[in-house]
Amino acid sequence: MADEPRDHPATLAAQALGLVDPTTRSIVPPIYPSATYERASDGSYPGGHTYTRDQNPTYEQAEALLTRLEGGQDALLFSSGMAAATTVFETLDTGDHVVAPVQMYWTIQRWLEDLASRGRIVLDLVPNGDQAALEAALRPGRTKIVWVETPANPSCAMTDIAATAGAAHAAGARVVVDSTLCTPVLCRPIEHGADLVMHSATKQLNGHADVLAGALITAQRDAQWERVIHDRGYRGAVLGPFEAWLLLRGMRTLFLRVPHSSISAQRIAEWLTTQSAVSEVFYPGLPTHAGHAIAARQMSGGFGMLLSFRLRGGASAATHVAGRLRLFKNATSLGGVESLVEHRAPVEGPGTRVPDDLLRLSVGIEVVEDLQADLEQALERE
Repeated sequence: MADEPRDHPATLAAQALGLVDPTTRSIVPPIYPSATYERASDGSYPGGHTYTRDQNPTYEQAEALLTRLEGGQDALLFSSGMAAATTVFETLDTGDHVVAPVQMYWTIQRWLEDLASRGRIVLDLVPNGDQAALEAALRPGRTKIVWVETPANPSCAMTDIAATAGAAHAAGARVVVDSTLCTPVLCRPIEHGADLVMHSATKQLNGHADVLAGALITAQRDAQWERVIHDRGYRGAVLGPFEAWLLLRGMRTLFLRVPHSSISAQRIAEWLTTQSAVSEVFYPGLPTHAGHAIAARQMSGGFGMLLSFRLRGGASAATHVAGRLRLFKNATSLGGVESLVEHRAPVEGPGTRVPDDLLRLSVGIEVVEDLQADLEQALERE
C-alpha cells in the first residue's frame, strides 16, 4: 500500500477510488450480475473469479473502498450487519470466551446470550467503558473476542478503544469494534488498535435506507481472517450485485452526509438540554456526557448523528412525543438522509435495559432549524 496515492479519504470516497471501467472507460462503476464465470480450457479462472457466493467484482469495488477508508488490509461485504457480526462469532471454537458490553445493539447481544445458553460460547457482559471490569473479565488464553460498540446504541456510552485493545491483546484476545455510529469519517478503530471493524452498512455507509448490508474490515489478513472469508462463502451471506452497487454509490457522499448530520445532532442535543420536558440527554458531544473525554480524544470531525433523551413524563410522554413529530419519522433504523425517532424500549421488548421514557433520534441532512421546530411543537404539550 506504500505506493498508493495519499489522497484525502473524502476524495477517495467521492471518486470510489477513481475506478474506471477498462472496456468502456465509464467513470460510474458497472454492475456485474453474473452468478458464475467461465473457465479457461485448462480449467483455470483467468478472470480471477469462480462463483458469486465467493467473489464478485461489484462487491470488490465497495470492499476496496472500505479497506482504504478504514486503513485495513482487506474487507468483506455481507447481506446484513447481523450477518457480518454473527460471522465473527461463528468462526470461534466451541467454548471460546467472549467479552461484550452491557449496552450494545440489542439483537447482537441477545444472539450472544442465546449462544451462551446453548454452551456454544462463554459470555461475560461488562459495563461500557469500565476498564477495571473489562480487565477482570478477561481470561488469558481463553478469551478470544472482546466486542466493543462505541458510541453504544442508544445510550451513546463510550469505550476507549486503545485501552481496551491493550488489555485484550495482553490476554491473547482480538478486539472487534462495531463502528456503525462513527463510520471512518469520525473514527478509524484500526488506528486505535482494533483487529476488526464491523459496520451495519445499512445505516450511514449507504445512507439512503434502501440497502440491507454489513461489512467487516480487518487490520491483518491472517489465519483468523481466512476463516471469516471461508465462512461467508460457505454460508452464502452475501449481497446481491445491485445492492453492492447501491452501497458503493451511497459511500461516495459519506463525507458530506456524516459531518452535516453530526453538526445538526450537536445543535439539537444542546437545545434539548434546555427543555423542561426533558430530564436527560445522551450525546457524546455534550461536555456533561460521561464519555465526552473519550469521544473528544477518539473521534474527529464531530460526534455522530445519533442521540437519545429521556422525558420527565415517563413512557406515555415518550409515546406521545414520538407520535406528534412530523419531520422525524417514527421508524426503526438510523443513519439515513431522513431523520427518524424511535421509542426504543417497546421495540426491544421484555428484558430491555433501555429506560421506557427514552426516545432515540437519528438526525438526517434536513435543515436543522426545521428539525428543532418539529421537536419543539411535539414537546411543548408535555
